[in-house]
Amino acid sequence: MFKSLQTYKLLFLRLILIVIAIEFSMYFFKIDLIFTGVFGFCVVFLLVREMYFYVKNFVQIYDKTISSILQDDFSSDFSKHKFNKTYDDLFHLYETLKGRQNEQISRDIIYRSILNNIESGVIILEKQETDWTIFLMNDYFSNHFKVPKVSKWKYLKNQLPSLCEVIEEDDFHEIKTAIDISINQESKQTFVLQASRTEIFEKEYCIVLLDSIQNVVEKKEKDAWINLMKVISHELLNSITPIRSICQNLQDLVEQDSLSNEDLEDIKTSVETMLRRSDHLQKFVEGYRKLAMLPSPKKQKTDVTDLIENALQIMNPLLKNEGIEVLNTISIKHSVWADTQQFEQVFINLLTNSLYALKNTFQKQIVLSVEARENRLFIKIADNGMGIEKEIEDKIFLPFFTTRNEGAGIGLTLSKNIIEAHGGYISHKRENEKTVFEICLIVE
Repeated sequence: MFKSLQTYKLLFLRLILIVIAIEFSMYFFKIDLIFTGVFGFCVVFLLVREMYFYVKNFVQIYDKTISSILQDDFSSDFSKHKFNKTYDDLFHLYETLKGRQNEQISRDIIYRSILNNIESGVIILEKQETDWTIFLMNDYFSNHFKVPKVSKWKYLKNQLPSLCEVIEEDDFHEIKTAIDISINQESKQTFVLQASRTEIFEKEYCIVLLDSIQNVVEKKEKDAWINLMKVISHELLNSITPIRSICQNLQDLVEQDSLSNEDLEDIKTSVETMLRRSDHLQKFVEGYRKLAMLPSPKKQKTDVTDLIENALQIMNPLLKNEGIEVLNTISIKHSVWADTQQFEQVFINLLTNSLYALKNTFQKQIVLSVEARENRLFIKIADNGMGIEKEIEDKIFLPFFTTRNEGAGIGLTLSKNIIEAHGGYISHKRENEKTVFEICLIVE
């Protein structure tokens, strides 16, 4: 911590000098050199005084430095002592801890700034013996719920009893639920509540996050619209740009005084191209109309096996032509309330996707299975095709998104909409080297 050996040497040297000065002074008194002896004792006094102030100064600097470190107060200035090599290690420790504190303060400011700028309510609770205190509350939480930045849990409970009671019921442990909160006696708003508990350096913390469901839905809708507009603008530009270019070329041709056979052939080719791109646009708009105007399902009690068998009968010629082996492992009949036409379309779409995924596969195989558990029916369609690339996994259900040149990009979107209209959901995953599309339906 300090140059201990050097300090001990200096103290020992002072003690030796004092002892020698005392011995000489006593000797001078014995030989009756009174004034010399008095002078010797004056020297002893000066040496003792110098040693006293040396030790006092050392202890004061040491105590002040250690006290500053213990109290996390690094505002003291020891620059005037820096030339004294005795305190090198002590001041090095002080400066190191000061730098670490400044770094920690900078991080805290950045973290608090991040928490204060996110559009989610965040409170972090710290356990003090048996009570909980509010370690941190971000600005969004305070402003949105009209709560002052209190430090005690009981004060927050007075402001938001419905929230605090839910957290207390689970004893400040893991929670993920929806909660209705009334702010200033206004109409209730629904929030997604997530809480987690953690321990850091023998201190327990509970982190609480609150997201407005309306904000979550609006963000999802906004993202969906942005993605949809990207696809629509891409498709429109892909057709309009070449059509405009062809029209410009035709205008140049018809303005000529005479037309050669080669010009007439160019006109014919241009018109055919325009018709082809117009047909593509018409199909694109028709696909959008199908998605936007999907009729409500006309449900009736139907056997899932029959739905799948009907879809397989329609797809069998194509599947056989591609040499695809279909394993239908469904042996037990399972009934659901569904629109038969819409669900047949779902199975046709999924089988068509598997057919194209198996294009470049050697042993082509599609496996169909059904599993019933907890009042739910899980229908799986798996293939050993090339699979879905990670980069596009989150886009496959977007309207008009396709990786096939001849595809319209509405098959999976339409299937998803139909299944959700029936109160279920569809998901995909990679399982045992197979791509699996799983449909979940509630059994009524």
